[in-house]
Amino acid sequence: MSDPNGPLTLAIDIGGTGLKVEIIDAQGQPVSERKKVPTPHPAPPQKVMEAFAGMVEGLPAFDRISAGFPGVVRDGKILTAPHLGTEDWHGFDLAGALTQRFGRPARVLNDAEVQGFGVITGTGLEMVLTLGTGAGTAMFRNGVLMPHLELSQHPIRNDMTYDEYIGNAALEDKGVEHWNRRIERVLGILFVLTHFDTLHLGGGNAEKVQKLPSNVVVGSNEAGLTGGVKLWGDGWPKS
Repeated sequence: MSDPNGPLTLAIDIGGTGLKVEIIDAQGQPVSERKKVPTPHPAPPQKVMEAFAGMVEGLPAFDRISAGFPGVVRDGKILTAPHLGTEDWHGFDLAGALTQRFGRPARVLNDAEVQGFGVITGTGLEMVLTLGTGAGTAMFRNGVLMPHLELSQHPIRNDMTYDEYIGNAALEDKGVEHWNRRIERVLGILFVLTHFDTLHLGGGNAEKVQKLPSNVVVGSNEAGLTGGVKLWGDGWPKS
């Protein structure tokens, strides 16, 4: 029986280092415990699906599924999976597989885009930059998701991609101070590129950023799950 606050959503956050699930209500509020397990490596689709099957056990019944995936997603299908193995994932119908496995309709977007839905204000040009295993980005104009740009795989300096330049491996290799200088440079480049009104930082390493311009804010790391309810709003973006 559904929660009185509306249809319940199984929110899934797929990361390069961790898998998270939670049941949220129609307002994006959690109604279950949040479960997290390490992402298996190697991580072919079947292995990840089996992990989710185990995580869902014991959770309340749900009506639909929202998932954020770290790569390019189009119409619920995976085009790239830089941290999980593009060769394994390319063309995989993740939305269809989730529906078949759990018997509920599923929608899938890039994980930074789902995170953005959980933190944006809906006013002006808003950008999302997630700092975790890699670096994810999303753009919104007055609350509407813009076409996805896979900046994480774009060169930024000396043929290094954003993932390589400010991802978790760079943080561990260079240390917090040096990494923060890189973050400062990236924020400047992204502003020149987009002239965003607000940039929202997310991901597990966002709290390590030491210097924030006035138009950059740190959002809740739970938004990667709670933003999933917006995938079921009117006119939701499929690509």
